[in-house]
Parts: sequence; C-alpha cells; structure tokens
Amino acid sequence: MTRGARPGDAERGGTRRVDAERLAALPPLPADEEGPVFQAPWQAQAFALAVTLSEEGHFTWREWAGTLADELAAAEARGEPDDGTRYYHHWVAALERLVVDRRLSTARALDDRKEAWADAYRHTPHGQPVELRRKNRG
Repeated sequence: MTRGARPGDAERGGTRRVDAERLAALPPLPADEEGPVFQAPWQAQAFALAVTLSEEGHFTWREWAGTLADELAAAEARGEPDDGTRYYHHWVAALERLVVDRRLSTARALDDRKEAWADAYRHTPHGQPVELRRKNRG
C-alpha cells in the first residue's frame, strides 16, 4: 500500500478490514476522511502486522493502543517534534516492545534482523531490490 491506500481497500491483497471502533481506540492515526493512509509500503505492513498479531490473540487491541500511546508519550518527553513524520517509527517500536514482552521473539533476534537488513541495503547496488540473504541452516 502506498499514499492513499487504506486497510481493507483490496481484500485480494491480503489486507484485513479494520473496524472503526478499533481505529478509534488508537492514538491519532495519519488518516484522511476515508481512513488510515500510508506514505510507504513498510508502514502498511507494520499496521497489518499489529492487526494480525492482535487478531491471533498475542495481545489485545487495548494493550496495543496503550503501548503505542506510551511510545508516543516517550517521544514527546524526548522533545521529538509531533509532525507525524515519525508516527510509524513509533508504531514499530511499540510493536517490537509487545513482540518481546510476549516472547514472540527476543530483542537480540530483532536487533540481528535489523542489522542484516541494514547490511543488505549497504551492499545492494543502487536501483536494485534489497534482498535479505537466508542463513544456511546446517
């Protein structure tokens, strides 16, 4: 999904429809009159991952909204501008916190994966898709 795309626009794309009540429980979400919008595909993916993990019972939507609110409050306390440009960075931080708290992954595993992506990005020629190499499991 990109700018102007909304969850539920195309069920064929695997995006799940999110009801208005759950969206209303969140801290202010970048949206227009039709619902949430995303500036980049990774933002839509982070959104969908939070929805899916909640639907699968890993955390409640109320817990999710509270964790995101905590991340946004921490950013404000650090003096970060509240201009919306970092909203989904806070979304990912909240998601990572819940994933670790629920023992779905470890902080170390998340850090290792982030570094692997950063390394792949640094070693990908300009204009080529970034691909994460699979580790050989021997």
